[in-house]
Amino acid sequence: MLNLIGALERPDSGTVHIAGIDVSRLSRRQAAHFRNRRIGFVFQAYHLLPELSVLENVMLPGGLAGLSGSAAKKRALELLDTVGLSGRTRHRPSELSGGEQQRAAIARALIKDPEILLADEPTGNLDRLTGEAILALLDELRRTEKLTVVMITHNEQIARRADAIARLCDGVIAADESTPMI
Repeated sequence: MLNLIGALERPDSGTVHIAGIDVSRLSRRQAAHFRNRRIGFVFQAYHLLPELSVLENVMLPGGLAGLSGSAAKKRALELLDTVGLSGRTRHRPSELSGGEQQRAAIARALIKDPEILLADEPTGNLDRLTGEAILALLDELRRTEKLTVVMITHNEQIARRADAIARLCDGVIAADESTPMI
C-alpha cells in the first residue's frame, strides 16, 4: 500500500490519486519527481548510512532535492532539534539507540518538507516506551508541520490513535465501522 501511495509501484488495476494527482499514470521520471517533492518515507529499519554522521544522513535527501548545502544543513539542524537530537549531530548511527536512530530517520524524511509522511511500522523495532515516544513525536509533527501521516501497523492500539483507519484484508481495503474510513 505504501509503495502505491508513494508512487514506487503501479496498481494491477484501478488508480491511485494523491493530492489530486493520479500517481498511477505518472512516468518513472514524474513519479520520482513527485516522491522527491511531496513524500517522506520512514521505515521500520532506519536505513541510515553507517559511514555518515546523523547530520549528514539528514542533509543527504535535501541535497538530492536541490537544496544548497547551507540550506540543507540549516533545515537538518532545525529538524534534529525538533526530534531531540541536537546534541547528537556528529555521531554515527551505530552510536545511537534504536529510538534515536528512528528520530534521525524521521528528521531525514522531513528535510524536503513533504506533504505526506509514509511510515512503515515505525515502532516495530523499538521497545514499548520508546515506541510511544516516537508516536507522540509523529503526532506533534502532524500538527506543527501540517503533515499527513500514513502509517502501516499490525498493532491495534497504534491503529486506534489514527484519525482514520484503512484495513487491508487479503489485498482489499475493508470497512471498519468503529472509526472513520479513508
